[in-house]
Amino acid sequence: MSSENNSLNQVIKHRLEKLNKIKDAGINPFPYSYTSTHKIVNILAEQENLLNSHVSISGRIVSFRKMGKASFIHIQEESSKLQVYAKSDILPDTIYDNIVRNLDLGDIVGISGDLFITKMGELTVKTTGLELLSKNIRPLPNLKEKDGEAFNAFEDKELRYRHRHLDLIANPEVMDVFKLRAKIISTIRSELDAQDYIEVETPILQNIYGGASARPFTTFHNTLEQKLYLRIADELYLKRLIIGGFTKVYEIAKNFRNEGMDRNHNPEFTALEFYQAYADVYVMMDLTEAIIHNVAKEISKKEVEFSGHKIDISQTFIRKSMFSLLNEATDEAVDKMDSQALFALAKTKNISVEKNMNYGQLLDCIFGALIEPKLVQPTFVTDYPKAISPLAKVSRDGNPEIVERFELFIGGMEFANSFTELNDPIEQRNRLEAQSRLRDLGDDEAQVIDEEFLMAMETGMPPTGGVGIGVDRLVMLLTEQDSIKDVLLFPAMRPE
Repeated sequence: MSSENNSLNQVIKHRLEKLNKIKDAGINPFPYSYTSTHKIVNILAEQENLLNSHVSISGRIVSFRKMGKASFIHIQEESSKLQVYAKSDILPDTIYDNIVRNLDLGDIVGISGDLFITKMGELTVKTTGLELLSKNIRPLPNLKEKDGEAFNAFEDKELRYRHRHLDLIANPEVMDVFKLRAKIISTIRSELDAQDYIEVETPILQNIYGGASARPFTTFHNTLEQKLYLRIADELYLKRLIIGGFTKVYEIAKNFRNEGMDRNHNPEFTALEFYQAYADVYVMMDLTEAIIHNVAKEISKKEVEFSGHKIDISQTFIRKSMFSLLNEATDEAVDKMDSQALFALAKTKNISVEKNMNYGQLLDCIFGALIEPKLVQPTFVTDYPKAISPLAKVSRDGNPEIVERFELFIGGMEFANSFTELNDPIEQRNRLEAQSRLRDLGDDEAQVIDEEFLMAMETGMPPTGGVGIGVDRLVMLLTEQDSIKDVLLFPAMRPE
C-alpha cells in the first residue's frame, strides 16, 4: 500500500474516532433537517441592513482556525462563504467540547447567532448555536488559502470531471456555469412556448434508430426478446406528430451516439429539435437566430470569448451558400466540379479523403477542412448536397443535387442544422434506400430505412421546417467554455 493511501486511511480512522466521540456524547451527527433563516449569498448582499441581526445559516466548513477555547470557521453554501466565530463561553454547555473540538474541514453545520464586523473588517456570525448536520469522513482535497488567494487548488481536469462533487466544493464558481446552463434551457423553453410550440416527449428506446447519420448504442429488452437502440435523434418521431396534426412541436432531449469523444463531442448529449408545419428552412433560420439572440440578451451576453475569438452574438448572422464560400476560398468554380474534380481538389489542398466517398461526402470533407475553421462570427451556411441530406427537400431553384438546408457555425463549430423537410414519401423511400446501399458499402453511419415512418408519411405530411440545435454547444458558447466537459456535470470518462 502506498504512503498516500496509508495517510488517507489514518485521516479516515481519526475522523471515525471523532464521530464516535460525538455519538458517545448523545449527539446525532446526521440529523434529519435544519431550518435556516437566510442564505449566505443574501446576507453578503444585505449586510449593512442585517448587522447585529440574529441569523441561522447552514453550509460546509472550508476553513478552520482553532485557538484554544475559540475558533474561526468559514462555511460555504453553494458559491458563497461566511465567517463564523465560535467561543466556548458563548455556546450552550458542552457544545464547544463535544462538537467544535471534533469538527473537521468538510463537515456540514448549522449556525445561529448575531452578525457583526471583526476588527479585521470581516462580516462574521458570533455563534450562539451550532449543530453538526453531517460529519465528513473522507477528507476534501487539500485546499489552502492565503490573503484571499487559493493555492494547492483542486485544478486537475481529469480529477474534477471524475469527482464533480469535489470540484463543486473546491471550485464553487463552477456551479455558476451550471446555473447559467439551467437559465439558458429555461429561456429556450420560454421562447418556444411564447410562439405556441408544444413541448413533447418521444421514445429514447427505439426499434429503429434514425433522423441523423451516426452509430447507435444498442440494448436488449428481455420481455420483448428484442434488440433496441438508444435514440440518435428525435426527428422522425417529431415529424409523426406534425403528420398527426400538431403544427408546432419541440423537444429538449438526451441523444446518444456511439462515436468518439473530444472537446466538442460527448456520447450522451442534449439537443433541441423543433418543427413547424407550413414553414420552410428560411422561416426556421429567422427563428433560430431570434432564439439565440433572445437567450443571449436574457443572460446579458452581447460578446463572448470563445475558442480564442471575440464573437459578437448580438449582430445579424451572416448567410452564405456552401458553394459561394468554397469558390471564394479556392478561387475555383467548385459548384461546377464532379466527384473526380473534387478528388483532385482535395489532393491539391492536402485534404485526406477516402476512395469510396461520394460527391456529397467529398464536398462536405473539403468544406470541413477549408471553410469551417474560418467561420468565426455566426454564419448560416446554406445549399448542401442531396447525397448527405437524405431528409431534406430539393432546392426550389431547380438544381436536383442541392437541398434546402442550413448549418449554423460559430467559432468554427457547428451549432444547428435545419431542413425544409422532405414530405414526399416516394422520394423519401428512394433517399433512404440510397443510404441503405451506402451501409452495404461499409458506411456504418448511413441512415437506415424506417418503414413505420414511411407509412406515416404516406398518410400525408404538410410542408414543414425543422431545426436541431446542440444545447451543450450553445451553453459552451454562452458560458465561454472551450470543452463540452465543462458544461456537462458528469461527462463520459474512460475507466480509471
